[in-house]
Amino acid sequence: MRLKRTNVYADEDDLALVKAAAERTGRSESEIIREAIHRAAWALRTWDEPVVTQTFHFGGKEGYDTQAVREAVAEDSGHATDR
Repeated sequence: MRLKRTNVYADEDDLALVKAAAERTGRSESEIIREAIHRAAWALRTWDEPVVTQTFHFGGKEGYDTQAVREAVAEDSGHATDR
């Protein structure tokens, strides 16, 4: 992984939490901050293609309760429901 230096302003309390986590886990503060940036970037990512492409058919029912969803998923995936 190629790293690039940047400056980030952070709350003192947050930095204290990072420092404590680094001491507790034996990791560097920088590593914890890089991981947090990575997780935030992925959590806020948008996708060009839909994540789920399979559609399920509910037989024209207006209301979709939990049981109706389970039955539709089971039917379309080839699995029987027992609930």
